[in-house]
Amino acid sequence: MYILFGVWGRLASLPRPGSSEELFEVSLWPNQTLVEFGQPLMVNCSTTCPEPGPGGIETLLKKTQVDKGPQWKEFLLEDVTENSVLQCFFSCAGIQKDTSLGITVYKPPERVILELQPAWVAVDEAFTVKCHVPSVAPLENLTLTLLQGNQELHRKNFLNLALASQRAEVTISVRAKRENDRCNFSCHAELDLSSQGGGLLNGSSAIKVLRIFEFSESPQIWGSSLLEVGVAETVSCELAGVFPAGEVTFHMFLGDQELNPFLSWEGDTAWANATIRAMETGALELSCLVALGLMEQKTRQPVHVYSFPPPVLEIEDSYPLAGTDVNVTCSGHVLSSPSPTIRLQGATDLPAPGDPAWLLLTAREEDDGRNFSCEAFLEVQGRQLIKTAVTQLHVFYEPRLEESSCPSNQTWVEGMEQVLACVPKGNPTPALVCTWNGIIFDPEVPQKAAKNHTGIYCCTATNKLGSVSKDIAIVVEGLEEGISSSIFLIIIAALGVGVITIALYLNYGPCKIKRRRLRYRPKEGKEEESQLAAQQAEKCSPRNC
Repeated sequence: MYILFGVWGRLASLPRPGSSEELFEVSLWPNQTLVEFGQPLMVNCSTTCPEPGPGGIETLLKKTQVDKGPQWKEFLLEDVTENSVLQCFFSCAGIQKDTSLGITVYKPPERVILELQPAWVAVDEAFTVKCHVPSVAPLENLTLTLLQGNQELHRKNFLNLALASQRAEVTISVRAKRENDRCNFSCHAELDLSSQGGGLLNGSSAIKVLRIFEFSESPQIWGSSLLEVGVAETVSCELAGVFPAGEVTFHMFLGDQELNPFLSWEGDTAWANATIRAMETGALELSCLVALGLMEQKTRQPVHVYSFPPPVLEIEDSYPLAGTDVNVTCSGHVLSSPSPTIRLQGATDLPAPGDPAWLLLTAREEDDGRNFSCEAFLEVQGRQLIKTAVTQLHVFYEPRLEESSCPSNQTWVEGMEQVLACVPKGNPTPALVCTWNGIIFDPEVPQKAAKNHTGIYCCTATNKLGSVSKDIAIVVEGLEEGISSSIFLIIIAALGVGVITIALYLNYGPCKIKRRRLRYRPKEGKEEESQLAAQQAEKCSPRNC
């Protein structure tokens, strides 16, 4: 249309050579135009001709004349979405002139998208860093820069690309290393419009964090394949050669029951400890699922649950009197399956599986405190299991005051702290009461020895089975007596003790060793024993002898 209009104008009025109208000019404002995609543009087409003829603009864009003057016209270009060339023309005295304006449409890099593929990468494997800008123009003014932290990995511009292959993207491949773990990756886009009279337009992607892992081995379950019903056991699931070990997750199950493991890690090894307790016998499966990032592995171990309580060990009478017969039996627990084999300590015969073992013995004093043990043997899944029961025998016997523990003759040193040495034997443990000159005193309380402590002391030991009394001669030696005369003093002391003993015997009557059997009362308290011992001791005092 513009070409036909120009030809018509030139034929309609041929100018006269040398006229002043040939000197007019046609101009456009602005003279250099950048328009953001989809935005409007106001242009002014003007001329210097004093009396211009027809004029205006020619463009493929939608235009609207918004104002005019004698030598100019103003137009609004709406919704500019593509690059175009705008022509402004005017005629003057039959001569037409025109000028053109290039319109450049730009799209700022508002959306910059960074992709890491995959997000979790195995050590020494390659991963892809890709950046693209969905809508940006002009592409030849764009530069994309890939960054790892603040370090530039790759830069790309689009000046030399063919139009058909122009895409605002850049892709590189990187081999993963452990030090890349948790690194930040980003992409920066820069649109340089300075050559078109604009400035720099920038855009950046969101930061992506890369995760590096190493997961080369399978998890291992550590724990017994045999589990006793109702008994708590600790099992472990371990994964070695893993990175980062601190981020490994464990899920452990016993059958359908999920466990609550406690997680730990050190170096390149992670593990989980859990407590398991089965309440029913039978076959179960212990499983462990280990996960790190997108990787996971599962391992399983069969578990057999058995019931094997300790054997039942019984003594017919755990507190027999010395000289009485005692029957000891041991049998397998009714909950054991199959029936175990029993072995009783001291029994000569080994019974058949399921049969009890027994032992008959006569209780002696030396059997007091004797332990009896019974072992039960059960084979489960090819393994020999042993359970043991232990019980103790207590033999009751009358009190005794033996010379080894309660000497008849004792020597004290004058001025020294001394105690009467007398420890009775018997079961139950006898109560001991000692008298001197008719006065009851505690033989365990130290006394400062004096010459007047020389004399005959009477001690009585009593328990539920009887009592026994004994005279003890005490001689107090002076400190001034030398070692050289010690033998002589011992002889004199012995003679003196003999004389004193005879004198006491002739004057007061001897306090003889007496025994009195009491009716066996196994449930009476020690207070009664002490009272009984005191009564026996009074009978041994010089006033009562």
